[in-house]
Amino acid sequence: MSTEPDREWESFKRGDWEAYTRLYDTYYKALNNYGHKFTRNVSLIEDAIHDLFVTLWTRRTTLGQPVSVRNYLYKAFRNTLFRKLKSASRFTILESADYTYPFDVAYEDVLILQEEEKMLQQSIKEIVDKLPARQKEIVYLRFYEGLRYEEIAEVMSIDIHSVYKLWYKTVENLKQTVNYLAYCVILFYHVAIQA
Repeated sequence: MSTEPDREWESFKRGDWEAYTRLYDTYYKALNNYGHKFTRNVSLIEDAIHDLFVTLWTRRTTLGQPVSVRNYLYKAFRNTLFRKLKSASRFTILESADYTYPFDVAYEDVLILQEEEKMLQQSIKEIVDKLPARQKEIVYLRFYEGLRYEEIAEVMSIDIHSVYKLWYKTVENLKQTVNYLAYCVILFYHVAIQA
């Protein structure tokens, strides 16, 4: 059964400008938010989104049908942004498993109405900020974007076993950072906001 993004993608590939602009409008904000996890350079993020969609339009006839349009766009955007950051000499991606880059998990998207929840949010941010960059990224993709492990592997360009290994390291780091009870509260909180 085709989903709406799949139908839009198929129409866009056939040259339907309206479908193309609907894809852009649908994913612009999510890609922009994702870009802010890597850099605060707004113009660079916007340029990367623009370049991605220009490339999609010019290559539309040669594009395949992705399993997930959202994941395809996330991965393509991530690659485009990384190339721009690297060429701007502000950012170097190391090929090792422990490469580092600026990655800030922002919680602005989560509306917290009660004061206790705001305090918990700040505590979680402080704990997550202590994680290495790739672990912050997996937390963001898993909890804030709701991606499955297979989708995270696709977006981060790593195999599924590496995702599981990275997730395990993340959980271990969280356990070491906070006591077990607080760790359970954090995981419960993340699960609750995704429901």
